[in-house]
Amino acid sequence: MNGNGEHFYAFLENRHLALVAAELEQSVYTSPRTMLTHARVLIDSVLQLVMKQERIPDGQHKSLKERLDEIGSQGLLTGEVRDALHEIRMAGNRAAHQPRAFRVTESLAAWEQLYIVMKWYIEVYGNPTFTFPEYRDPSPPKERAFELPELESRLGRLEELLKDTLRGEAKDNAPEKAPAALISQEHPFDESPGNTIVRQIRYGGRTLDVPYFLRDAFLLPQRFEKSVRFLVKLHGAEEARIMSELPADLAGLHLSVTRYTEKNDEQFFGELEEFIEEEKARRRIRIERPGELFLFHKGDAIIVTETLAQSELNKENFPSLTPGFIRQLRESGIRQAGQLPQELVILAKYKHVGAGTIEKLFEDLKNTQKETAQV
Repeated sequence: MNGNGEHFYAFLENRHLALVAAELEQSVYTSPRTMLTHARVLIDSVLQLVMKQERIPDGQHKSLKERLDEIGSQGLLTGEVRDALHEIRMAGNRAAHQPRAFRVTESLAAWEQLYIVMKWYIEVYGNPTFTFPEYRDPSPPKERAFELPELESRLGRLEELLKDTLRGEAKDNAPEKAPAALISQEHPFDESPGNTIVRQIRYGGRTLDVPYFLRDAFLLPQRFEKSVRFLVKLHGAEEARIMSELPADLAGLHLSVTRYTEKNDEQFFGELEEFIEEEKARRRIRIERPGELFLFHKGDAIIVTETLAQSELNKENFPSLTPGFIRQLRESGIRQAGQLPQELVILAKYKHVGAGTIEKLFEDLKNTQKETAQV
């Protein structure tokens, strides 16, 4: 990626090749093993395209080595290209099977070999008037990188789409096959780490996209005002405690517990949609304001300044607090606003503290913050 954020192979006419190459470019420094393993898929796709161009019979279950040998036997490869293909293949095999740590120097070497292959492919089978750019090392990442499971998910989805394209089966408007990085065709790499769609949850004819950062999110019952009791009961049955425990289709979720109906499934799905949107908004705030402490209530948030953090939790500072609420907070060691849980709905665990009380406390906190900001 250059200083302007453009990926090296952005010029490729085959956008699916370009997208996979871009993911490999991003993983050169962050995950050498991933880069080496998945580089094999890219060169295998290039060889399949060559076989189509040359009208060489190809089978769906042919291995990369078989395709490489077949094309090589027909005299279509220069020695340099053949060696580069073999190096990428063997390095990828090592990365796929050996548990040792792989170095950035190895993924950089594969990136150079990939350049040799792509340059040959474009110059032989591409636009004859196109001038292939000079080689360039990827720039070391300056921003947060994708975690390995998310990177693997992105690459896996991109590779599936690439394979579909090679089989002539890709459909541009098929969201069930389109990875998150392809949802926006104009800006396919606008997605920041953590936001890759890793799964979908359905109910009826509706679908929710679950981003990577919420893959194993804890589903705190108090966050689902209308479904609190339903979730508590499900948690007791060791169901629906975290996002990854939810079934792909929520229809029938109520059957895991007694005395609940399809209406509860539908209601929970609606609140789950709100939960995901609220979490996305919270994540944006955290990214935009790193190093800040926040207090969250539903879709709203306030920054905890030092002055607010030191504010005593008493009736004078926060009129919504009742003597019983204050006593229970102090028994838990919470005496100042800065000691409150970031997720204020957790306070509903206290006796005689409901959603309305918490909402009033949040308003008190906001008012105190405004007052201290004016001093």
